[in-house]
Amino acid sequence: MTIDLKEIEKFSKLSEEWWNEEGPFKPLHKINPLRINYIKKHVLDYFNITLDNKPFTGLKFLDVGCGGGLISEPMHRLGAEVTGIDASEKNIKTASFHSKKLDLNINYRCIDTISLANEEQKFDCILALEVIEHVSDIKEFLESLVNLLNDNGIIIITTINRTIKSYLLAILGAEYILRWIPIGTHSWKKFVKPSEIINVTNNYNLKVSNMKGMSFNPIKNEWYLSDDLEVNYLITLKR
Repeated sequence: MTIDLKEIEKFSKLSEEWWNEEGPFKPLHKINPLRINYIKKHVLDYFNITLDNKPFTGLKFLDVGCGGGLISEPMHRLGAEVTGIDASEKNIKTASFHSKKLDLNINYRCIDTISLANEEQKFDCILALEVIEHVSDIKEFLESLVNLLNDNGIIIITTINRTIKSYLLAILGAEYILRWIPIGTHSWKKFVKPSEIINVTNNYNLKVSNMKGMSFNPIKNEWYLSDDLEVNYLITLKR
């Protein structure tokens, strides 16, 4: 199992705060437009899609560690058939309630990736955003994503690199000084180097098609794509 029960308990306690843009998930709300634009660009390019209205129509998406549905909902609005999974039942209840309130047809399930793979489910695009640094076994987690991927599928992962800079900015800065997120949200030891992802996925003939950093501009108060991979980064893997 890839579930870390302490991590699940931590986020379950915050489950009612997912859609509070000024609450503990404020950084995710701030970074979400950048993540959505990145996903849209690389999915459109990979599947050679030219549709303007609901371009993801016909594609099956899996949002792993969906939380309250911050990514599931915009993917659904772009036309995708979305399944959002999370190991926290409270998160799933929050996501389901919010989507139903907006009349959005998203399949939310409280299940882990290994159990889902055992159901022989397959998806065209798998999103694992800010989740891999919270699992108990990175190798097993990545292998389960591969098992869930269609033969011509794409995986997009966002996470935090394990560097001195990430400790200073993502732990000391974001948690203790700026208080952007609750203290204890992250463990620096569980941050993931890009090479650790690549070493596993190479064994399954997955190649890196793109890798970019996500950096914050304090003057403009916004996130942007960069070549700096030392803190937050995105990595796209394809068959």
